Amino acid sequence: LATPVRTIVKLVRTVGPMLPDGAILIELGSTKAKVMEAMSDLPAHVQPLGGHPMCGKELSGIAAADPTLYRGKTFILVPLPRTAPEALDVGCELARTIEAVPLVLDDARRHDFLVATLSHLPYLLACALVRTADTTTSEDPAAWEIMASGFRDTSRVAASDIDMMTDILLTNREEILNALREYGSRLHDLERLVKEQDEKELKQALSYVCEKRKEMFA
Repeated sequence: LATPVRTIVKLVRTVGPMLPDGAILIELGSTKAKVMEAMSDLPAHVQPLGGHPMCGKELSGIAAADPTLYRGKTFILVPLPRTAPEALDVGCELARTIEAVPLVLDDARRHDFLVATLSHLPYLLACALVRTADTTTSEDPAAWEIMASGFRDTSRVAASDIDMMTDILLTNREEILNALREYGSRLHDLERLVKEQDEKELKQALSYVCEKRKEMFA
């Protein structure tokens, strides 16, 4: 099942009873707690397995299909306690077949906590960036000439499918709100340093972030 999250929840309840004995139902939603709750109610003869490939584009539809999309990307798999080891093995093998790298997380809430900061927060930041540029500079025709790769890269995911992102935001609301609060605090710290013109502390803060960024993608 690869639809917006709230549609997955509905489809699990619709499709589950139709599946044959031993079938594996894999869903590819970007949030897990509500989906896996629905998956836990599947008939006993169906094997449930959550999945979340950590890749994608801001484009949607068949015209945006890319045969290399999964290559080298992490493919999260979230089994339930009732999921048979053989079913999880099938999920891992499917991920490897499309050249992705399987990563098993056995807790749906752990998944949602992690992706709130690492995937969902960046979308909201990109949206806020586009809205800020629209409010402050868009009336100046030179703005569209000045926009460079930094703005383009940082704002890219703001063009993502609205239905998909709305479902993500509303089914992982608490974790996303926590991430937003933490981000707001960090942004406020940087605002203070710029306002106070504390060059030494500002450089220390930026140096720390620079090194952490290098560590994350070393």
